[in-house]
Amino acid sequence: MIQAGRVTVNGKRVTEAGVKVDPQKDEICVDGASIATQHAPKKVYILLNKPLGYQCTVSDPHAKHSVMELLAQVQERIYPVGRLDEDSEGVLLLTNDGDFAFRLTHPRYHVPKVYLVRVKGFVERQTALKLSQGVELDDGMTAPAEIRFVDYDPATQSTTMEITLYEGRNRQVRRMMDLVGHPVRSLQRTAFGNIKIQLLNPGTWRKLRHEEVTELLTLAKVTPTPKKEQRLKKRPYQPPHTPQPLVEES
Repeated sequence: MIQAGRVTVNGKRVTEAGVKVDPQKDEICVDGASIATQHAPKKVYILLNKPLGYQCTVSDPHAKHSVMELLAQVQERIYPVGRLDEDSEGVLLLTNDGDFAFRLTHPRYHVPKVYLVRVKGFVERQTALKLSQGVELDDGMTAPAEIRFVDYDPATQSTTMEITLYEGRNRQVRRMMDLVGHPVRSLQRTAFGNIKIQLLNPGTWRKLRHEEVTELLTLAKVTPTPKKEQRLKKRPYQPPHTPQPLVEES
């Protein structure tokens, strides 16, 4: 190709082999097209409804099941954006776009993530307020969150809540609920920014539309963590009166 005059470096035709170039600085073209563009992998953005029992790992010999098993048809080399532990399910984004993943997971950005959580016991209003203001974990104080009451089941003595986080730490929801004495019994991420599970069945996936990717990146730029007054007004935690505990018959 060089001998045929099809190669240029910084716009100048190269006719002899052995010319030294810096691929990080020099623009190398073949037939007028940059080889950087030619060899750049196609960017893909995928939404997976992660089922229980699968780990968010690309390669781990100790993992019983990896989410990558569910994406065997995807030809590009992709990786999860953030994590959902093995015992959690729901929205999981995967991509090969490093900048996209960075913007959605770095603490400087505030893309909301919504979780439907069922926990042990009845969660009082004051406990929910404490969680919304932030609690001290072993890796520091959590950012303000939104807590919304969904249901209380007296048969199982468990509370279902919707928790919206504006940060992403390892097993954060579980650690927050352990700290206030209400261990998590089930956890599903129902939304990541503007992306929701909707009718996607567990274990199935789809590619994100161009406008969905654009909306996510826009959200990462402009979404601040809501102030306390805004959070309480937007999603008040309104449980019923404290239920009486079940009394087992002797």
